Amino acid sequence: MFSLDIRIHSEVGRVRKNNQDAAFASPNLLVVADGMGGAAAGDLASAVAAKEARDGNRRLDDEHLLEHMAGIVQRANDKLADLIESDPELDGMGTTFSGAAFSGTLLGIAHIGDSRGYLLRDGELRQLTHDHSWVQSLIDEGRITPEQAATHPHRSLILKVLNGAGDTDPDFFELHVRKGDRLLFCSDGLSGLMTHEELHELMNIDDLDECVSRMAALANEHGGHDNISLVLAQVVPQSDELDAAEPQLAGSALEREIPTITHEEEGPGYPEPEPVEDPDHDSTEKARYAPRENRNKRRWPTVTVALLASLVVVGATFWGVRVYSSSRYFIASSDGRIGIYNGLPGALLGHEMNTLVERRDTRVSDLPVFFQRQVANTIGFSDLTSANEAANVLDGYASRCLDARRKRLGAVTLPGEPRPSEPEGPGLPRETSPTTPLSNSPGQTNYPTMLAPMSPTAAEEADPEAC
Repeated sequence: MFSLDIRIHSEVGRVRKNNQDAAFASPNLLVVADGMGGAAAGDLASAVAAKEARDGNRRLDDEHLLEHMAGIVQRANDKLADLIESDPELDGMGTTFSGAAFSGTLLGIAHIGDSRGYLLRDGELRQLTHDHSWVQSLIDEGRITPEQAATHPHRSLILKVLNGAGDTDPDFFELHVRKGDRLLFCSDGLSGLMTHEELHELMNIDDLDECVSRMAALANEHGGHDNISLVLAQVVPQSDELDAAEPQLAGSALEREIPTITHEEEGPGYPEPEPVEDPDHDSTEKARYAPRENRNKRRWPTVTVALLASLVVVGATFWGVRVYSSSRYFIASSDGRIGIYNGLPGALLGHEMNTLVERRDTRVSDLPVFFQRQVANTIGFSDLTSANEAANVLDGYASRCLDARRKRLGAVTLPGEPRPSEPEGPGLPRETSPTTPLSNSPGQTNYPTMLAPMSPTAAEEADPEAC
């Protein structure tokens, strides 16, 4: 028999205004949930999932682990359905769910969405869960590589979540543990902001507290664009003290109250909620799972009606993507300067899916090298306020870097001008610094006075604040 030595952590990150992640950890159960969408109720959805895990916290034998996890997931999904039925403004909220119940020798794992579970065993790190995301489906089909997925404009689209619908279809599987195994369940605010190699290196840190703090710090250093939540557990010999450790909630589960719902009896069970269509509905992050949007929970009696229902699903999907596009913002280069756009990067069927909202005076080429690359790949946001706040931070980085480069370089002659100590004349070489556009940023022109005379070192490229 074994016990789990557990650490739990959840934070807002550098960009978001509130925490829509939740987590739960106990000697018997580990769960991370990442909420999204619908009247800014992502925090409510994730809190529901974490608190259902807390309410189902107990030690079970090997035979009932998966059944127990399936019950927690189903009750969380039913609770979301009840909340949406009682308040249609919540329609569109959802949450990922990734976690495991522990028997002392076996883990029963449940997973839906793009939060992740990892196992470090004998120094080797492997991902236990499979992302239910659009880009993962493209990887599975061999259409893109994992490296391309990391910067894909639709990398946040999720195909399956808990959202109150009847067809959630989570993944369930078991894992026999060994002494020394290290388990990590985390939201994509952590896994999406570092490479597998970086995560592997940090997971090998012996001290669990340092391991957690270093992982959160690196996610923030890489931008901290999303909430960062994780549960870390080390498999150790059985310990009465560890088995008696107090359960812990984190993130939105500590901050968000779950509304009380009263039901009027209508025969056996609760009445089915009626679908609600509201074109003015707050659709922030709604299309993170738009490809699966279909809240009709009834089974149609005939093939004809089933075909009609399929057409409704297709229409809802296209509508969801349109709504998603109009509610998203991103930062990218606009004629070499920082631009804030509304929509999604790129074009669909020849039509641009975005419009320029604001072009800042700040040149992209004046940013630290790390953030030049971030802007080149686009930085996404769920609302205009967050995009403006991030642009303000980039403005500050650029201003600081201009000052730093001036101090470091001193007086630098413009390309094509003679140096005071080297008169211009026939046969004398004249230094030129051709302007080179940043990759992935058509039309962008670097600022030659400050950047052309220097080449960033590898350390500078890796350091987000290096000028």
